Amino acid sequence: MFLNPTSLPLAIGLFIAMTAVIGVVGTRLARVVDELADRTGLGEAIAGAVLLGMVTSLSGIMVSVSAAWGGRPELAMSNALGGIAAQTLFLTIADICYRRANLEHAAASLGNIMQGALLLCLLALIMVGRFAPELTLWQVHPVTPLLFFAYVFGLRLVSQTQSDPMWNPARTYETRVDEPEEDNLKRSLGRLLATFAIFGALIGLAGWLLERSATVIAEESGISQAAVGILLTSVATSLPELVTTVAAVRRGALTLAVSGIIGGNAFDTLFAAVSDVAYRDGSIYHAIPDSVSLWIALALLMNTVLIAGLVRRQREGPGRIGFESVAIIVCYLIGIAIMVGSGGKA
Repeated sequence: MFLNPTSLPLAIGLFIAMTAVIGVVGTRLARVVDELADRTGLGEAIAGAVLLGMVTSLSGIMVSVSAAWGGRPELAMSNALGGIAAQTLFLTIADICYRRANLEHAAASLGNIMQGALLLCLLALIMVGRFAPELTLWQVHPVTPLLFFAYVFGLRLVSQTQSDPMWNPARTYETRVDEPEEDNLKRSLGRLLATFAIFGALIGLAGWLLERSATVIAEESGISQAAVGILLTSVATSLPELVTTVAAVRRGALTLAVSGIIGGNAFDTLFAAVSDVAYRDGSIYHAIPDSVSLWIALALLMNTVLIAGLVRRQREGPGRIGFESVAIIVCYLIGIAIMVGSGGKA
């Protein structure tokens, strides 16, 4: 009964329990991925985007795919888009936690900027799908394969930019360079990969159970699926990004912290693609209300501001945050205010 809640109290209990699982497992992931980045030679930017970004997104993708398969496109898409906005907001918390300087200044990385550009392209493709003609092949919209292709091609560009950069950020006293730690090179690669796989499985299972509880919460409480997706599931499934980002900052792995958020956001856009495949009633992009598109626009705006902060690299005193963190917080609060003002329908 606990795994298949039928009442609101049971659903809330399951939701809280799975949120706790996601948070606890997420606290361990930053250390494992940081060690894998050094042990495999991937570097923090690629490891953050591919390893950390993907595994911390497993719970969210399980929520979206399960919701889409069950004929709940509004929950599927609001969870995906709300997660991108929430994770971008979490980077401002990491910025506050890093007391030495503005995080975007200290974590200067061309790879992070390229990942940000990739994210903007993927979000724009989702918007194109939303307003393009409702054409499908085997119930899949043409934008869906484009999202997968753009993501893989974008990662290749990020990797090429890392190995053969045509532009480099200026080094300052506060800049933390991504350099392998000697202790990490001594770790057993097999053991690290096994631990990584176990954590990923736990996060994925928690996400599947979160969707079941979120559906009951929406039905029993009368709250719209969009509001549940934006306020509950997207935040809960984004907890790994929050705890791993803060943990990475405390470990001094600043590039990993920023790339984990941006790379995770880029991977999260694929929630829409796999949800479109899982949704069997046509194009999922056309099955969501216009109000949910607000969170695509907000995600575009918040991450554009973030990229501007990475390029501008505003230097502040200890404990100070830059203009980009302030603007991101304001954007997110405006989105919540619009949703609340519309009666939870946004």
